[in-house]
Amino acid sequence: MKEYVDIEKIEKMGIAGDILSNILKKLSDKAGIGVRLDEIDDLAETLCKQNGVLPAFKGYENFPKAVCIGVNNVVVHGIPNEDTLKDGDIVSIDMGIKYQDVYSDCAVTVGVGKISANAQKLLEITKKAAMDAIKEAKPGKRVGDLGFAMQNAAESNGFSVVREMTGHGIGTALHEEPYIPCYGIKGQGERLYEGQTLAIEAIVNEGSPDIRISRDDGWTSTTKDGMLSALFEHTIVVGKQPQILTRW
Repeated sequence: MKEYVDIEKIEKMGIAGDILSNILKKLSDKAGIGVRLDEIDDLAETLCKQNGVLPAFKGYENFPKAVCIGVNNVVVHGIPNEDTLKDGDIVSIDMGIKYQDVYSDCAVTVGVGKISANAQKLLEITKKAAMDAIKEAKPGKRVGDLGFAMQNAAESNGFSVVREMTGHGIGTALHEEPYIPCYGIKGQGERLYEGQTLAIEAIVNEGSPDIRISRDDGWTSTTKDGMLSALFEHTIVVGKQPQILTRW
């Protein structure tokens, strides 16, 4: 395991993070009433070309699109299609890019039109879960500390965390070790080190944590109980003051 600070890599990942943040802001702004999911994906492709980056998800293990989009009870890995967003929906947009030889990964969930009070709370708590975990991303801390922070934020507010999907290391590959579950025990798991780059992702369900994966496309996961799900993710650098590379 590398335990030195790769300044050049972090600087390039900072540029990638800025580009991805700007792209995600434009994608989330587009996610309004009457917009088709594939229109958001088309915009993502266009913005990647304009910024000279590659959509990291497209072609990854044969994933067919540039972004993962999930509406309401879709948990992760939703494939954009001709479905149209409606007033009251919540929509998650998850995207990765490759810039030169490094990657960045970020996700946000936003409301469409006027959403319910509980949906708004779910969005706020999911973001809090991710941010609480990021605060723990300091040298000497453990992966379990991050998972505990996410689990505590969700469960103390009446929600649950998905256990099958995780955050992960990121750098010169899209997915690197360690894997970072949304649950954990303080003081357990792999030790974090200065300069380590991670994609910390909180995946929170309104109801049960149980999910199912579509047999039709092999990608789209949904909540088993049909209730809402949200996700929030940042690419960060471990440090005494953890640095968010995808802040927007």
